[in-house]
Amino acid sequence: MNYIDLFAGAGGLSEGFKRAGYSPVAHVEIDVAASYSLRTRAAYYYLKESDRLNHYHSYLKGDITRKDLYSLMPQEILDSVINLGIGDENNQKIFSLIDKNLQGNNEIDLIVGGPPCQAYSLVGRARSEHGMKKDSRNFLYVQYANYLEKYKPKMFVFENVLGLKSAGGGVYLQNMEKLFYKKGYSIHIFSVKAENFGVLQKRRRLIIIGWRKDFIPNLPDLDNYKSGLTANVSSLFADLPAIQAGEGKDKFLNYTANKNEYLEAAHIRNEITTLTQHIARPHALQDKEIYRIAVDKWNNDKERLNYNDLPDRLKTHENRSSFFDRFKVVAADLEASQTVVAHIAKDGHYYIHPDELQNRSISVREAARLQSFPDDFYFEGVKEGANRTAAFKQIGNAVPCLLGQQIAVEIKDLL
Repeated sequence: MNYIDLFAGAGGLSEGFKRAGYSPVAHVEIDVAASYSLRTRAAYYYLKESDRLNHYHSYLKGDITRKDLYSLMPQEILDSVINLGIGDENNQKIFSLIDKNLQGNNEIDLIVGGPPCQAYSLVGRARSEHGMKKDSRNFLYVQYANYLEKYKPKMFVFENVLGLKSAGGGVYLQNMEKLFYKKGYSIHIFSVKAENFGVLQKRRRLIIIGWRKDFIPNLPDLDNYKSGLTANVSSLFADLPAIQAGEGKDKFLNYTANKNEYLEAAHIRNEITTLTQHIARPHALQDKEIYRIAVDKWNNDKERLNYNDLPDRLKTHENRSSFFDRFKVVAADLEASQTVVAHIAKDGHYYIHPDELQNRSISVREAARLQSFPDDFYFEGVKEGANRTAAFKQIGNAVPCLLGQQIAVEIKDLL
């Protein structure tokens, strides 16, 4: 079964479908860094399937360059990652590139992906002067529908934020449903919780599953899905070396313990022996003092830090009437962390490591694990080498791999 991934990001949703046995025809993504991540992941799968994974391991160790890695791949696989923005100005070119990959032999079974969510999110609307009403991203679902009309997949999976239900007073979702129906598709809208799919993170998302009107699928109940895979957040950090703010290595670091039951069941640690991107951002001394207070408050009193309770000398933000929890610990003893969002690329205040001795925000690898990305997934930047900010952004924008995988498995029989 094949699929096209639109607005692919770094490929979290795609990773889930690939694991479930689907075959990607193309990934379409506007961000340059994320497109490199998709190509590197394609290299992983190509080398794994051709029994040459040792070359990928060499890349993770820093023994070969990204250019060297890509030279081992067929050009058509590299070209299947299409680094263009979806829209009227690029669609014909994207269509031709996808058609080239299809070679006229196969129909498309599935289209997956969801447009950027900022225009629909409650936070995005709160921060926007016009409540995101003038944001062109409000209408990217129209472009999505153009791809449904062009390739007529049997089904599609559209992921977005819960705020889509209320955006524009609900009119965007209503118009979306009408447009998809006009293109030949009925839809069902699910509100899912990532932790029900084994992800150790509270993440609420809208999943729209659409199907061609020439068949009626027996859809899974994603609203009430339970994978049965649970653990405390401490399971995600147990085998990682302790590092301080500003420390860590982009490539070739060693684990400090064997993988535990959760890391194995969630496919976070598999055959890989090289730890990458366990890099922590540096912090100002004042922030580190606040982090210590926040960690101490949680570990000893099980209370979250309220910004207004800090000593006056540590309060530098003028806004004292909202965002009281802007400094928040990723609590090790809970079964799910707070939601990982793209803002983590700007600062780590909302993602403080629970170990007071490390006194830092979480590393790139720790954030990736919260999103259930496997450790052999490497997040690229535009330039080769350590790209902490680009990696954080891709991770925060991603769909958790475990969520994607379980959805893929559930609809597999329908296809």
